[in-house]
Amino acid sequence: MSIVSMKQLLEAGVHFGHRTRRWNPKMKPYIYSARKGIYIIDLQKTLKLIEEACDFVRSLASEGGTIIFVGTKKQAQHVVREEAKRCGALYVDNRWLGGLLTNFKTIKPRIEKLTELEEMESSGELDKLPKKEQSRIRKILEKLRKNLGGLKGMEGLPDAIYVIDPRKEKNAVAEANNLGIPVIGIVDTNCDPEPVDFVIPANDDAIRSIKLITSKIADSYLEGKEGIAASELQTKQGAEEASPEPKEDEDLDTIDIDDLEDEETQSEEGQVQDKKD
Repeated sequence: MSIVSMKQLLEAGVHFGHRTRRWNPKMKPYIYSARKGIYIIDLQKTLKLIEEACDFVRSLASEGGTIIFVGTKKQAQHVVREEAKRCGALYVDNRWLGGLLTNFKTIKPRIEKLTELEEMESSGELDKLPKKEQSRIRKILEKLRKNLGGLKGMEGLPDAIYVIDPRKEKNAVAEANNLGIPVIGIVDTNCDPEPVDFVIPANDDAIRSIKLITSKIADSYLEGKEGIAASELQTKQGAEEASPEPKEDEDLDTIDIDDLEDEETQSEEGQVQDKKD
């Protein structure tokens, strides 16, 4: 069974690219046609590439790998934060700090400082300090939460990053490329797909499009992690139920891409307006 259906992609406006005057020629292989000055993304390819990206994420998680969700543009922030929390992934939703990956040794102490200050706050220790000192520390805490709140518990480099709009998140992508960390990304028609290892050609401006794809990436990460938990549980149960007596073995909807030209959804105008001129 497919991870996502063609109908879901259409309803979320995943097929709407940017205006034809704002495009990256390297995205040509992922473009189906143009309509009313807007590029239409080939959803048959999107469907296949979502599957490939999700397979990779599921496999990574099943081996105990970590991933950072990155989405700092307004439309992506809430989705990235909520989906990453849901699946237990790390995330950056405010600003990518330069050197987060390439100079992690200087970032890690800040993450540890955030944890330390939050413990002070929750224990009531912070309230015992003089008002002036409290105010100073709370300002530091607020800034750390804003920039590093989604990275608490990060002990080392991630095994992959997932970005919404690699053009916007070019610094994150460049750092990952520099370190050989795989990049998964929602890539719109105005982006360069080359720095992205797992390209998902899709509308990166509409919230519904971002939500649909990000939720599937999060689902795959959860499935991989649950596979580890299930395996560990089976191993434990097997050890507890081990017996010297050997046991006998037990018996053990599609929409054609050509429909895009005629497809008109109620939300189409709003989805097109989401695209920047």
